[in-house]
Amino acid sequence: MRGIWKWVGLAGVAGVVAGGALVARDQRRRNSYTPDDIRARLHQRLTEAEAAESAADKRD
Repeated sequence: MRGIWKWVGLAGVAGVVAGGALVARDQRRRNSYTPDDIRARLHQRLTEAEAAESAADKRD
């Protein structure tokens, strides 16, 4: 029975390490954008949303 708990503990540690690696990768991805990049993407998304809304209004 003692061996089972060892494996459960090791699996838990492996899960925490994997989760930390995913969080770190996501954080690096977010930090790689400059404020100008983010602003440009937001303006692009706004333009696309307004275009989609005007197209939907024309259909009605």
